[in-house]
Amino acid sequence: MIELLRSNDVVILSFAEVLLREAGIKCAVLDRHMSITGGSVGALDQRLMVPVVDEIHARVLIAGAGI
Repeated sequence: MIELLRSNDVVILSFAEVLLREAGIKCAVLDRHMSITGGSVGALDQRLMVPVVDEIHARVLIAGAGI
C-alpha cells in the first residue's frame, strides 16, 4: 500500500475515503485513533493508504475532487 493523503482534518479524510470506496478502490486510514493518545487535540496526522496498483486512479479522483 502507498500513502495517498496525510491530514489531521477528519472531514477531508472521510470524504476522500468515501470517494475512493465508491470508485471501487480499497483504502485504509491509518493512525485514526492516535489523537486519543495525544490528548484528543487532533494534532497528529492520519494517513490514507491505497494499493499501489490503484495509486494513479486514486490520485486522479482526489485531484478532481479538489483535495
